[in-house]
Amino acid sequence: MRVWGVLCAVSPGLGTFAVLELHDARASRAPIALAHGARVISLNERGSLRLTSKHGFTLNERGAASGTIPGTIYVHLRIVSTKRVTAEVNIYPKGGSVSGQGTASYRREGATGSFSGSLSIERGSGSYNHARGSGLSFSGTIARSNSAIAVHVSGRMTD
Repeated sequence: MRVWGVLCAVSPGLGTFAVLELHDARASRAPIALAHGARVISLNERGSLRLTSKHGFTLNERGAASGTIPGTIYVHLRIVSTKRVTAEVNIYPKGGSVSGQGTASYRREGATGSFSGSLSIERGSGSYNHARGSGLSFSGTIARSNSAIAVHVSGRMTD
């Protein structure tokens, strides 16, 4: 991806920043190097998880994530109501971790439940120590027979 310009806004007191990039969409989709070693990573993660435990309406799941940063994925999915779920998502790729929180609408369709919403990357460790992102797409299905989850997360994060 050819970057035409990058605008960074830093809030020293809050320790936050925002990145706006202008790019040529015809170019490569490789991570972009930003000031001070930061980079933008386009995530496209998929996971097939199985139930490890259940506490009330919270499903604790584990499986393999494949995509941009493959590794082990853990999801704690809480069915908040008949129309909404929240989730904590943790991915452990080689050399670090990426963690976030999501919220999604939920609907039951026969033997399957499905959810669709957004996720924010709040922290990382190791190679992903500065991982942050918001507004990522978060969706998936829940098999009602065994509570197995298929999950998809996509969008951009900075690191």
